[in-house]
Amino acid sequence: MSGPLFNWIKEIRDRYAHPGKLAKKGVLGMNRRNISYISRYNPRHLYPLVDDKLQTKQMVLEAGVTAPDLIGVIREQHEVKDLAKLIDGVHGFCIKPAHGSGGKGILVITRNDDDGYHKTNGQLANLGDLERHVSNILAGLFSLGGKADVAIIESLIEFDDCFTGYTYEGVPDTRVIVFKGFPVMAMMRLSTSDSNGKANLHQGAVGVGLDIGDGSALRAVQFDRPVLLHPDTGTNLYTLKVPHWEQLLMLSASCYEMSGLGYLGTDMVLDRQKGPMLLELNARPGLSIQVANGEGLVPRLRQIEALGNKHKMTVAQRVAYAREHFSRKG
Repeated sequence: MSGPLFNWIKEIRDRYAHPGKLAKKGVLGMNRRNISYISRYNPRHLYPLVDDKLQTKQMVLEAGVTAPDLIGVIREQHEVKDLAKLIDGVHGFCIKPAHGSGGKGILVITRNDDDGYHKTNGQLANLGDLERHVSNILAGLFSLGGKADVAIIESLIEFDDCFTGYTYEGVPDTRVIVFKGFPVMAMMRLSTSDSNGKANLHQGAVGVGLDIGDGSALRAVQFDRPVLLHPDTGTNLYTLKVPHWEQLLMLSASCYEMSGLGYLGTDMVLDRQKGPMLLELNARPGLSIQVANGEGLVPRLRQIEALGNKHKMTVAQRVAYAREHFSRKG
């Protein structure tokens, strides 16, 4: 395998050995991200709003932002017995830890019937399995540092058929980096058999860089290497284009005012009925979005910084600016 994209990705993989080359390409490294952007633009007292998924959920619901419905919360072990009542009559749902990371501890049930609860991989679970999973969440099995946690039960996202073939046993999500309210870079994360149906790039999901202008695919990578076809379905990843793109960017950009964070990652999904929905916020978004796009973040971040604060823009104006100035197809 050869070519400019492969060479660029090789440099990303060797970033600690060749910092000068990466700087010239505008690649944002971890230290610079932490010092120049996260520490500078994200007040520490606001971190709990995004580090705790329950607080995030409550903030989102209060702001009237479209998001999966909250079915219930289990905080203590003695409440585990109430799980059956919470999910009674619910067709599909998701159980996840409030302080989990990297998709750990997320259990998705697509439907339930007389046979039991159906997972995304086709396996069956019974009520006892679900209760044990909730108990493991409460015990901190999936939380950072193993601290006691809280279990959140949310309604299931109705997977939009437009992404059929682009993902494997999982709902794809769109990550948008938002800086000072401007959507500056985006990618879609597509689950694979390697990632066990989860949209986690480190576990083997496919990352597809998206053009900010229209939401169409720019590049696709798996395990930091370029791919053309989805490894499980064989679908051409370069034909991907996210519908409702402007609405999705508007939702993403509005999270700046809602959260107060100047540098954040917004994770969105596309629901068949409700359209773009906010799934999660991240105050320390990863850097692999640059690999998926084949381009560094620094030039775009600098361009936004150069605007200063003289002219306050609305959400719509910020989205329009980003689509005009950061599109690769203009």
